[in-house]
Amino acid sequence: MFVACPNCGFLVAAQSGTSQRCPRCGSAIDPRLAKPLKPAAAAAVETPAEGAPETTPEAPDAAEPAAPDSAEKAPPQASAEAKPRRARSHHAPSFARRHAPAPVPARTTHWRSWLIVSALFVLLLVQMVLAQRIELAGNARWRPLITSACALLHCEVPAWREPAAFTMLQRSVQPKAGTRDVLHVSASFRNDARWAQPWPTVLLTLSDMDGRQVGMRAFIPADYLGKDAAGAIAPGQSATIQLDVVEPAQQVVAFTFDFL
Repeated sequence: MFVACPNCGFLVAAQSGTSQRCPRCGSAIDPRLAKPLKPAAAAAVETPAEGAPETTPEAPDAAEPAAPDSAEKAPPQASAEAKPRRARSHHAPSFARRHAPAPVPARTTHWRSWLIVSALFVLLLVQMVLAQRIELAGNARWRPLITSACALLHCEVPAWREPAAFTMLQRSVQPKAGTRDVLHVSASFRNDARWAQPWPTVLLTLSDMDGRQVGMRAFIPADYLGKDAAGAIAPGQSATIQLDVVEPAQQVVAFTFDFL
């Protein structure tokens, strides 16, 4: 026999002659005062909501003793607590619902990480090259790479300087005809470097018959080119210079040319 709780209406298996408490709200239930319900009425009250599995409580056998309170209370309480939870999750607003994050494929994450690391490494390499481009541009092995990189990034590459690549083709120092104590200097040279380089400074050294140095003069590009000294001499290009200098001594018999 089941009796309804006078406070919440929850059905409790009645125990004859004893008072008990409702497992849902804790109110005291006196089986003598509560109105008993027949098994059919109890089944009608405990009909599950729409969509839930239908269960029909069976009437306890009169010959069998009543089961403990815990066995009778657990299924109704569990079903009663599950119904509001399902209703809240179904009718809750969209911002209150819990959405599981979409799983990210492991391969895509791994591929993106390597791409970011590679891009950062290339950026670091470019910064190092640009910071040391002046030193690297003076190396014949690195200069083509520096030139190509600066062509893309619009940076300046210092001019190539290789004085040893200038080859002397012809040279002469003779007294100038019709002029006393004046020497006429003539020299031809060629740029044998792989790249264009600024016009060189030509160093003329005069010596006497004993090998002693009696005079020296450095001719800068403006001395033998004039206004065209701002340019550069291309690879394989040759040039000729002619200058007049005052003879420092009467016994000049030797001379040398050097490029600076």
